[in-house]
Amino acid sequence: MSAYPDSWEPQLTDGLREMGLELTAEQSKKMLDYLALLMKWNRAYNLTAIRNPEEMVARQLLDSLSILHLVQGKQILDVGTGAGLPGIPLAICMPEASFTLLDSNGKKTRFVQQAKLELGLDNVEVKHCRVEQLDTDGGFDTITSRAFAALPKIVELTAQLLTHQGILLAMKGTLPQEEVEELRQTGAEVEITRLEVPRSGERHAIIIRR
Repeated sequence: MSAYPDSWEPQLTDGLREMGLELTAEQSKKMLDYLALLMKWNRAYNLTAIRNPEEMVARQLLDSLSILHLVQGKQILDVGTGAGLPGIPLAICMPEASFTLLDSNGKKTRFVQQAKLELGLDNVEVKHCRVEQLDTDGGFDTITSRAFAALPKIVELTAQLLTHQGILLAMKGTLPQEEVEELRQTGAEVEITRLEVPRSGERHAIIIRR
């Protein structure tokens, strides 16, 4: 695996402690190996806008893990996964669950596939297609979305992919009040949780039930 900055390991250790999360040594190593791979590929393929190595642990790993306690069930879909966020960090922490990581950008799904192989993530399946084209036999218990679209659009595109008790778990920065109100007017059940991410800005999780 690629080398990574000396500051990453203490940043991850301290961040996890602040968030009340415990990872095994192997899981922590996979997290940092993933981030090192992302930093390496990002130089050539522009996979993420976050390029400062000193921001990557907080804004990519810890941010992704901030919703770990909210994910439910064993079948998880990460829509618009991009470079694999939050899907890959969550999959590392939840080996008993199956993750489908979907994106329409071939450059990004090629990276995610490479990360899956190098990290040995047997619980990850990578899909290169639009969400409307996703062919699935059963529904998903949780659908995650980090930077995909406005809330009403995400609901429109993914509602049919959820199990009856499933949840859509959308990550946002500043709370998009207008989007939330628009959803509530349709009768959707919307719950808002503020996320605590060390060394990061305002973050929210919006939980939407069918």
